[in-house]
Amino acid sequence: MSRNGKLSDNELHADPGIEIHAHAGRKVRTERETRTVFEKGAPGRRAFVCPELDVPARDGLLSERFRRAEPPRLPELSEPEIVRHYVNLSKRNFDLDSGFYPLGSCTMKHNPRLHERVAALPGHARLHPLQDPARAQGALELMWNLERALSEIAGLPHVSLQPSAGSHGELAGVLLTRAYHEDRGERRTKVLTPDTAHGTNPATVTMAGLEVVKVGTNADGGVDLDDLRAKADEATACLMLTNPNTLGIFDANIEEIARIVHGVGATLYYDGANLNAVMGVTRPGDMGFDIVHFNLHKTFTQPHGGGGPGSGPIAVSDRIEPYLMVPRVVRADDGTFDLDTDRPKTIGRLRGFQGNYGTFVRSYAYIRSLGAEGLKDASQVAVLNANYLLARLRALGVADRLPLAYGKLCMHEFVLSGAPMKRELQIKTLDLAKRLLDYGFHPPTVYFPLLVDEALLVEPTETETRETLDAFAEAVAEILREAESDPEIARNAPYSTPVRRLDEAAAAKRPVIRQPV
Repeated sequence: MSRNGKLSDNELHADPGIEIHAHAGRKVRTERETRTVFEKGAPGRRAFVCPELDVPARDGLLSERFRRAEPPRLPELSEPEIVRHYVNLSKRNFDLDSGFYPLGSCTMKHNPRLHERVAALPGHARLHPLQDPARAQGALELMWNLERALSEIAGLPHVSLQPSAGSHGELAGVLLTRAYHEDRGERRTKVLTPDTAHGTNPATVTMAGLEVVKVGTNADGGVDLDDLRAKADEATACLMLTNPNTLGIFDANIEEIARIVHGVGATLYYDGANLNAVMGVTRPGDMGFDIVHFNLHKTFTQPHGGGGPGSGPIAVSDRIEPYLMVPRVVRADDGTFDLDTDRPKTIGRLRGFQGNYGTFVRSYAYIRSLGAEGLKDASQVAVLNANYLLARLRALGVADRLPLAYGKLCMHEFVLSGAPMKRELQIKTLDLAKRLLDYGFHPPTVYFPLLVDEALLVEPTETETRETLDAFAEAVAEILREAESDPEIARNAPYSTPVRRLDEAAAAKRPVIRQPV
């Protein structure tokens, strides 16, 4: 298929499972609805048949109340049918291995295959989570070393690997803050969050039983210091902040922000979603932060497609350390490692076991592979790529319809406003995003952050080549030129995907989650 949505005669007749539709003078193909795995196969088909039992049968091992009255109604398929079904499903997904994925604030960068091989080594992959610490010394040593590396990157002395995701790390940080204040006999109820904050921040605060208080943004895209001073008081527990923020702006007032927050006795919490812009260059602890969460499944290359698995370790200052979760990985004087639960002020355990260990292995391999200079280089190239892409869009005339929302330059990501595009070309940011799919690109984040009208949040990451960035910029420019003469093309996009544009509101409110059998 060509980029303008046209199909060749060969493509039009290549597959009997293709339906042809006409739109705006173009012939567009869509695939018929896929049959589910329950609709395939036939009774009696098998992919694998267990051998005959060659040991004495024993009944009664499972209580009768747990035994099925009748076999489950499962699909019956041959092995080729199963393989084809799931391979074809995988081809319908957009993935980083096949295309550019500039999803803002999510750092969807390449995951080196070497790290997958390391995590798959039997000593890692087959280690039982209930193994006695004395027989898991290698795993505990890896976790200990990962904690020390993350401590150095954050500029804070103490680390817990336990949280399962960034949002889980946020919850841990807010609970630690609450425990810190309560231990001092203080009842603080307010958590300050900038209006550029990630959506999980206010949700986390609410889950922790505290009150969200929004802080405004100044004309430069940073925290409004006057608004912060007005809202920071003796009831403030902490300020949740990421620097650079979601606008891709590094707040030059960070030291003053820390003075204001610490001046009222509150803590400063760092949302680590944007650490990919500064690791190895500057450290949150040096900026004055008391608590930092890391996204190992973003910044440190653990794959996080399909919702997981993730990992959100936290680093904390000395005053927060007594409240860290248990068990803690500790090293004895003789160099052996153990798990310590004797922490009287701990907030307890936030999950089973010690976290997603395979994530630890991949992230540790990434840090050791790159070293300090490599991590710094990754951050610098991420910032370079974002600014290069921004410059290319300007050079192609895109800035007239998609101007930068704040500032002139950016860090690792930037936010464009589609308001002029919507006004002049009658296409919305969502239309542009959907049309990008026909060019082979995953759309950037749309309509976030909320303070930018028709927002388009772009993060190219350091793993993309100059040619890829050029192609993305040219695709955006071409879509805008196309909309000048025919905005309906973008309004009805995408055309090349297995499923056309969906009613997303209906899909969210009335999802079909049961398969008739």
